[in-house]
Amino acid sequence: MGFKKLLIANRGEIAVRIIRACREMGIESVAVYSESDAASMHVRMADEAYLLGAAAASESYLNIEKIMAAVAESGAEAVHPGYGFLSESADFARAVEDAGIAWVGPPPEAMESMGFKVRAKEMARNANVPTVPGYDGEGEAGGADSPEKLAEEAERIGYPVLVKASAGGGGRGMRAVHEPRELSDAVEGARREAVSAFGDGAVFLEKLVEEPRHIEVQIIADAHGNVVHLFERECSIQRRHQKVVEESPSPALSPEKRDEICAAAVRLAEEVGYRNAGTVEFLLDKNGEFFFLEMNARLQVEHPVTELVTGLDLVALQLAAASGEELPVSQNDISVRGSSIEVRIYAEDERGLPAGGRLLAFDPPEGPGVRNDSGVESGDTVSLDYDSMISKLIVHAPSRTMAVKRLSSALGNHTVLGLPTNLPLLRRISAHPAFAAGETTTDFLEKHGLLEAPEKARVPDEILALAAVFEGVPRLTPEPFEAGNWRQLGASQTAYSDGGEPRRVVLSRRGGVFEARVGDGERGGGESSEHSVEILSRHGETFHALVGGSAVKASLDAEGGAARVSLGGEEYEVRRVPSPSLDGLESGGAAGGGLVAPMPGTVVKVMVEEGEEVEEGRLLLVLEAMKMEQPVSAPHAGVVKSLPFSEGDMVPGGATLVEIEEEEG
Repeated sequence: MGFKKLLIANRGEIAVRIIRACREMGIESVAVYSESDAASMHVRMADEAYLLGAAAASESYLNIEKIMAAVAESGAEAVHPGYGFLSESADFARAVEDAGIAWVGPPPEAMESMGFKVRAKEMARNANVPTVPGYDGEGEAGGADSPEKLAEEAERIGYPVLVKASAGGGGRGMRAVHEPRELSDAVEGARREAVSAFGDGAVFLEKLVEEPRHIEVQIIADAHGNVVHLFERECSIQRRHQKVVEESPSPALSPEKRDEICAAAVRLAEEVGYRNAGTVEFLLDKNGEFFFLEMNARLQVEHPVTELVTGLDLVALQLAAASGEELPVSQNDISVRGSSIEVRIYAEDERGLPAGGRLLAFDPPEGPGVRNDSGVESGDTVSLDYDSMISKLIVHAPSRTMAVKRLSSALGNHTVLGLPTNLPLLRRISAHPAFAAGETTTDFLEKHGLLEAPEKARVPDEILALAAVFEGVPRLTPEPFEAGNWRQLGASQTAYSDGGEPRRVVLSRRGGVFEARVGDGERGGGESSEHSVEILSRHGETFHALVGGSAVKASLDAEGGAARVSLGGEEYEVRRVPSPSLDGLESGGAAGGGLVAPMPGTVVKVMVEEGEEVEEGRLLLVLEAMKMEQPVSAPHAGVVKSLPFSEGDMVPGGATLVEIEEEEG
């Protein structure tokens, strides 16, 4: 390797991914960060870290001058831009190369050629790569065409057409037009958005490919003229033009079509004089014909699926190419083994709006064929200053059918507590028959109505039982938890609400097993259900337990009167309902119909004496527990047989407070 110290000009999971690659290759890693990322994982993991500036990207991750100052101060010999931010900035690449530093990416000239879509389409045609019929404009910028000229060209192409920004990507500056009367507003809106996003209002027209699939081919090239492809990925499932699910290989391609589309990607890379990793993107229409879309001159978010099916480390190949080495593999060495699927996990609500906050629990699934690329862990803060993706879940299996099943299972075991995520959407996708069948197009989510969250169902009683147990563990076991070492502290009662009628959980314990009775209403009347819960182990806020004899893994976050429980990949939130009393304490559990203390407390008042006859409902004594007075009343008529405690006495949980002998008849 031609360099020993690498600066990563990025953040989040891609920075963590590159740092881990550096460790494996014996390269020192240098992180840069903004003020809001001072405690982030990539900063904690790197060998060195340098503050760039304020949270705003313009003051930190988009500030070439500040990043180059960190390069100079650290003595880094190479720069990896990751993806996003400055990863496709030719100006940044030139600044790095002009400083005599290795740039882990394509030449600036190739970035400029591919970054301007009109020029990219010209080069694709020169390389005999099919392009979508359209109109590129009368000049290089293409933005000076009159509305009349654009309308004329749209008629020539034939509706529907797509108005697209010449610079940038990610769906910004893009409008679909189905009728002539829509064109003027679409062009104006696309230009406004393009100026805002890319500083360039140039637009062009393309024929709108209906019901398309999004196919992309991964290529890697060295400085010695070697260009190879690492086969294709399908990224059809998208939300607002942003990829949600990616997989390799595509279920839509025959072996012959696969060879054809991959060869086209290599021809384009050779035409451009490309080096390092890049992705050539295509649209595949319903007739199986493909058209060049664009080229991403950088590493892609979805590169792990390619790594898993080919067995190649793309970051390692990038670093080798950037150091001037020849690629260690030829095209004949590369093959596809099995199937891999990746989902992007975002901090966002059901509407897709970004969310931020502290991750109270982050517990991704593990196991054979499961990989997690993440830039966070429990306790970290997800900032709203940047993209809201927090991690990627990637699965691999011998077949696509097995990979889909593995993905569904892994999503069911993924826990995030503290802020909303798109996990519910991902679970809906993985469970859909059309996804299992590989019938994915770019309108998949809209076509199958998956963007609309189902109505919230009543929180299952099992969740209330788990919430009561998990909240009760620290209360019922003051010493640190150890499996199988439970103190016999008796029972507790808690009322919860999921937005509807409160339900009360009466919790008791026999040995190491909790018994929870869940009933409707604060008093637990009406229909009730019984649930046994045995905690097997606890790691932070994650519990392994048996619920009704079935093994489960669940996590709890409880603060501000709310209990958030994750079980089976679903997140539930219930709120504790303050109760003025805990009438109807459990009788039984003590000989002779004794009333037991639900929790440790103090007897503050005794209203009866031993031998006294009492009617049903008579107030017997008042117990103070958890800073609240709990009245204890007679559950039936009878005679007070014993009063083990006097006023002022401390009472352990589970102790008999009063014994009442029921009157005969």
